Amino acid sequence: MDVSNTRRIVILGKTGSGKSSVANTIFGEGLFTIGHTFNSETRECEARTKSVNGRSITLIDTPGFFDTERSEEEMKPEIVRCITECAPGPHAFLIVIKVETFTEQEQAVITKINEYFSEEVYKYAILVFTHGDQLPEGKTIKDVVGQNQLVSDLVEKCGGRCHVIDNKYWKNNQQDEYRSNQFQVKELLNTIEKMVESNEGSCYTNEMLQTVEEVIQQKVEAIRWSSGNMSEEEIRKQARVSTFKKLLIRLAGIATGVVLGALLGVGVSVGIVVKLLKEVGITAAR
Repeated sequence: MDVSNTRRIVILGKTGSGKSSVANTIFGEGLFTIGHTFNSETRECEARTKSVNGRSITLIDTPGFFDTERSEEEMKPEIVRCITECAPGPHAFLIVIKVETFTEQEQAVITKINEYFSEEVYKYAILVFTHGDQLPEGKTIKDVVGQNQLVSDLVEKCGGRCHVIDNKYWKNNQQDEYRSNQFQVKELLNTIEKMVESNEGSCYTNEMLQTVEEVIQQKVEAIRWSSGNMSEEEIRKQARVSTFKKLLIRLAGIATGVVLGALLGVGVSVGIVVKLLKEVGITAAR
């Protein structure tokens, strides 16, 4: 697998919004674990890579980073795992929200997104609405979005990029093409490619993500030198696991909110994490 040609896509959203189902719908098969209760939803960051429409895609399914009820200690390892999985940075962030009733909890999630997302991150963000069967007949997602100012503002920040899928009812034989996951996934992937093009082919990155990628590359070289006949994919996977463990130890004393802020471009947070990593000489250690 050529890492440089793979699109890295991080899926964000509240627990229960349908993040894992979105990942499975994009891949067209059940590679990600689906939970049906709060406790059995994704509790760990999970990454899978597959070729879709001729393009190698890595989807990074995350626990509810913006959940108000998750403890900081529980979340930190998963944020660090996400950082190591998406380094040197994602090409897209998919923010997953349910079409149905927009509650105070969803509003709290959007408030948190606004708190952590830098303006730069929004250039790489797309809203994906789930439970598309809740869309009124003959309406598109943009029609519905316009009815809620908070959501409408978020879509605007994301450059107007939003799509809708239904993980349960929208099979591919719908008479209405719009209400077909196959159609919507194709449109979503087209939006991602157009967005990457408008971002001049770059992924979202910052100094912290670049520092982590340097560590992974050092590990890759060390493993390759002593690995015998391991595949490049296996070598990089092993390098990521090793880097994850190292980062977790190094970031033990840093607040979870700062680590999440560093991933999502809050300048102060990026500076704090990079300073710490450089102080402990993480890029020099092999």
